[in-house]
Amino acid sequence: MVKKYLLLLITGLIQFSCGNHESVVKIDEQFVSQLQQERENKDWELQYDSYSPFKVDTTAKFESLKYYDATGEFIFKSKLYKNNSQDTISIFGTLGEERKAIVEGFVLLNYKGEDHKLNIYKSFGPQGQSYYSIWFTDQTTGKETYPVGRYLDFKLSEDPEFIYEIDFNRAYNPYCAYSDLFTCPIPTKDDYLDFEIKAGEKNFHTELNTEKK
Repeated sequence: MVKKYLLLLITGLIQFSCGNHESVVKIDEQFVSQLQQERENKDWELQYDSYSPFKVDTTAKFESLKYYDATGEFIFKSKLYKNNSQDTISIFGTLGEERKAIVEGFVLLNYKGEDHKLNIYKSFGPQGQSYYSIWFTDQTTGKETYPVGRYLDFKLSEDPEFIYEIDFNRAYNPYCAYSDLFTCPIPTKDDYLDFEIKAGEKNFHTELNTEKK
């Protein structure tokens, strides 16, 4: 009887362990409401802010941005794995100009049992201020989402063991998606995720916004 109980207990622990190797984050009404408010705020800024591409480029016509529905499927948790040597690499903008960025490290996204590596880049603004970003492409790129790729902002923690939340519901298009007057970094082949990320902003041009049936 004791042996049977131990066997059942071990089996249950194994099933529990395997089943939780990858878990989908549950989202609630508050999450959805906050996300919707953020999206409405961005629409307002793009329509009325003087630095908006729709104000700078008079040929660009504003319309509300298009998004996937909120989902917990593409919210991931990971620590930042810093590189031993932080290499400075050359990347190119959509107007052909060369830029420099530092590969700060990477995060690991576990999707359907497989780990996917995604780089974190450190860049510098016009006044020399540093900021961190994720640039990526995936299997929706050029179909339902912007052909160049999409971005996520990344806020660096001083705690080396900090667990970050990478939420693709907040993936967005750079300004060059709305106007050719703007340039933006082009993700490299190392920034490709080999699955569909059906979360975040879709392509601005409507002909690419029709999902496959």
